[in-house]
Amino acid sequence: MNWLGQLLGSEWEISPAGGATGDAYYAEHNGQQLFLKRNSSPFLAVLSAEGIVPKLVWTKRMENGDVITAQHWLKGRELKPKDMNSQAVAEMLRKIHSSKELLDMLKRLGKQPFQPSSVITQLKQFIQARQYPIPQLDQALLYLEHHLDDVQSGEKVVCHCDVNHNNWLLTDQNQLYLIDWDGAMIADPAIDLGPLLYHYVEEREWGSWLERYGSSLTDNLRLRMAWYVLAEKAMTTLWQEAKGNQEGFHQGLEQLHALMKRLAGAS
Repeated sequence: MNWLGQLLGSEWEISPAGGATGDAYYAEHNGQQLFLKRNSSPFLAVLSAEGIVPKLVWTKRMENGDVITAQHWLKGRELKPKDMNSQAVAEMLRKIHSSKELLDMLKRLGKQPFQPSSVITQLKQFIQARQYPIPQLDQALLYLEHHLDDVQSGEKVVCHCDVNHNNWLLTDQNQLYLIDWDGAMIADPAIDLGPLLYHYVEEREWGSWLERYGSSLTDNLRLRMAWYVLAEKAMTTLWQEAKGNQEGFHQGLEQLHALMKRLAGAS
């Protein structure tokens, strides 16, 4: 962290902010608090301007080419699972999915729209590399292939792709933000809506949640959400096995089985 001390000055108190990359830090001096990150995407500036992430204070380029961004470090809390059924979450996701500015920026950064067929290709490669078949994965792949044409949605928007409650920040001033945009894609909005509704909202309340979001629960949207939730679960289950996490792998297989039963009951 010496480079940060040189950048800010020795009077700043700097501490790691965690995260997978280890490139995020907190800094504090005289009551001013900053969240610093190395080599954030230029996308951050647009997210800040749109009020979706905490305000970007400055951006500085280091001599070695690294770019450091500083955002306001706001006091608050992560959302709890029960908070995800709120008006504020629905409105924030609608704002993101309908933002032309966010979409234009991702396109300028060279992002191509996500193709659902790529999931099937990946899954097939994983499954074929296995030494023995697993019925839950074979059934999931069969379902995904069978309904591939049904998820070729013409609507492609900016999707966060990890709307877990831990990525939502509610400040002490009651301002809501969605953070951690490293996995953002141009994709079918169902890629965000499916995991959110399946994991956090009772199915009988899906219609009212989607009304607050600005949409309605059509048969096609229901199918697309199911498709992406199943695809995500199949991929994460295989990743657990690849990492040697047998407990996570078997838990994933159980969840896949329960999901397939749910989808069979709904058809």
